[in-house]
Amino acid sequence: MMEHKRRLGVLGGMGPKATSVFIDQIIDATAADRDQDHIDMIILNHASLPDRTHVILENNPEPFLREIEKDIRLLEHAEVAYIAMPCNTAHYYIEEMQRMTSIPIIDMVEETMKEIHAQHGDGCKVGILATNGTLHSGIYSKSALKYNMVPHVPEPEVQQQVMNIIYKDIKGGFQVDPKETEEIIHNLVTIDGCQCIIIACTELSIIPFSAEAKRVSIDAMDVLVRRSIELSQQRD
Repeated sequence: MMEHKRRLGVLGGMGPKATSVFIDQIIDATAADRDQDHIDMIILNHASLPDRTHVILENNPEPFLREIEKDIRLLEHAEVAYIAMPCNTAHYYIEEMQRMTSIPIIDMVEETMKEIHAQHGDGCKVGILATNGTLHSGIYSKSALKYNMVPHVPEPEVQQQVMNIIYKDIKGGFQVDPKETEEIIHNLVTIDGCQCIIIACTELSIIPFSAEAKRVSIDAMDVLVRRSIELSQQRD
């Protein structure tokens, strides 16, 4: 009897560029000598989904969750074994989504916090670079506290800078200079005393950071990529 690798479903389009980077990273990070060594994926690039930050700030999740449920049904029909969602902000609703299906949804927030705690231990001060929606939702702060770590969010003017980079530059399709974000990371470490910075927005994952910025940060997208590969390479 032929063994089948487990198929990965991707709830994508939040945003489209971040989804394409996620797919590229999975392909690049997979140890493969031929096409057949790569993992099978069903990718839904649902770009017209309501903006997640607006949904959270306006406390109006129903239209978003209605559309997501349709996507989950499609992935169920495609018989995926796991679901990955390369959007940090949407993880605010992961419990509601998980109740819609028996297919495990990989929790990017939880997996990232476990990894940071394994590296830095209790008491680690964790800086969070994310959208206003993600910060307002508290998903990373709550998870940090659960693992006995100390969450730190940027000052309001710095957060506005982060939002401009995400929405005006990256989502707006402009070329992004890594130096602006790297300076924010540097200041979070040297001025605010953070020991680790979470890149907690998949748009920010697109930025080609320097080795120094990477040394003091952990990208939630990278964690999701690694976990997606590990789970999908298990064979039935």
